[in-house]
Amino acid sequence: MSFGKGAMFDKFRPYMGNGLAMSDGAFHRRQRRLMLPAFRQGRIEHYAGNMVRAATELTGSWRPGEVRLVDEDMQGLAVTIVGAALFATELGGSAIEESRRSIPVIVKQGIIRALSPGFVERLPIPGNRAFDAAISRMREVVTRVITGWDGVDHGDLLSLLLLARDADTGEGMTEQQVFDEVITLLTAGIETSALALGWIFHELGRNPEVEAKLHAELDEVLGGRPVTFADLPRLEYTRRVATEGLRMYSLWLLMRRANREVDLGGLRLRPGDEIIVSPYTMHFDERSFPDPDRFDPDRWSPERTAAVPDGSFIPFGAGIRQCIGNSFALTELLTAIATVAAQWRLVPVPDRPVRVKFTNAPYPSALPMTAVPRH
Repeated sequence: MSFGKGAMFDKFRPYMGNGLAMSDGAFHRRQRRLMLPAFRQGRIEHYAGNMVRAATELTGSWRPGEVRLVDEDMQGLAVTIVGAALFATELGGSAIEESRRSIPVIVKQGIIRALSPGFVERLPIPGNRAFDAAISRMREVVTRVITGWDGVDHGDLLSLLLLARDADTGEGMTEQQVFDEVITLLTAGIETSALALGWIFHELGRNPEVEAKLHAELDEVLGGRPVTFADLPRLEYTRRVATEGLRMYSLWLLMRRANREVDLGGLRLRPGDEIIVSPYTMHFDERSFPDPDRFDPDRWSPERTAAVPDGSFIPFGAGIRQCIGNSFALTELLTAIATVAAQWRLVPVPDRPVRVKFTNAPYPSALPMTAVPRH
C-alpha cells in the first residue's frame, strides 16, 4: 500500500488499540474478513428494528412547542443505536449507558489532542482529565461485558465478534482484539451519523420545499405507520436527503502517511511524509457539484448522479479502507429521518444563528429547533 494511517490516528491509538480504523496490512484484512458477516443485509435488517425503536423513544419524549437541542438529541440517538447493535444482553445495558456519558467526551477531546502539539496531551488541564477518566470508564465497562459473555449468539455485534473464526486458520479474535474493535465501532460509528442527522434537520427547517417533498413521500409510503427495513427501497427522496446531508456535512480532514515514494499530481512524496485529505472540500468542488452551497437532494436523482465523477463523493472513504459500517450508517440515517419527519417538523429558532465549528468535522455551535407536531 502506498499510504498508511497518519499522525491523527497515532493520537487515538492508545485508546482505540489496533481496531479496524487503526490497523493496516494483513492484520487489517483479516479483521475485516472476520467482521464482514456482522454487516450483511440480514443483520442490518435486524439492527433496523432497534434503530426505529430508539428514534421512536426519542421523539416520544418531545412536547409540542418545546425547543430541542437537536445536535445533542441526535448524538444521544446515535449512541443508543450503536450501543444497542453492539450489546444485546442485560450486562450490555451498562455499556450503553456509559457510552452515552463517555463517548462524546472521548471524541471531542480526542480530536483536540489529535490536532494539538504533542505536549498538550500531557498537561493537567480539565479536557485531558475528562478524556482520561472517560477512557478508563469505557475500558472497565466494555471489558466486563466481554468477559461476562455467555457464549450465545444474541444477535448483536459483540456476539458475532466473539464467535467469528478465520476461514483459513479456524482462529478467532483474542479478547483484546474484540475490545479494540468494540471501542472502534463505538467511537467511529457515532460521529458521522449524529452530525449528518443534526444538520439534515437543520437544512429541512431552512428549506420548506424540500421538507414538503419529504413529508409527501413519507405519508404516501408509510401512511402513518412506523418505518420498516422493507420500506427503505421505496423512500427514494428520503435517501436523496440523507445523501445530500452526507455531502454537505462530511469529515473536514483525514491524514495519511506515505509508506513509499509516491508521485502525487507531480509532487514527490517521501516515505513518512504526511498529507491531509479533505472530503469536505471535495464535496464542495463546483466541477463535481454545481451550486455546492445549496442543499439540493435532487442532485442525487439517477440522471444527475450519473454526472458525478467517480471518487468525488467519499463520506465513508473509498477503496479497501471504505468504512465497513457504511450500510449500517445509511440505514440509521434513513430510519431516523423517516421516524422523526413522519410525525414532527423541527423549526429553526429565530434570532439563534447556527455557526459551524470546524475540528475534523463541521460541528454546529448549537442546533436549537422547535418541535412542532405534523398531525
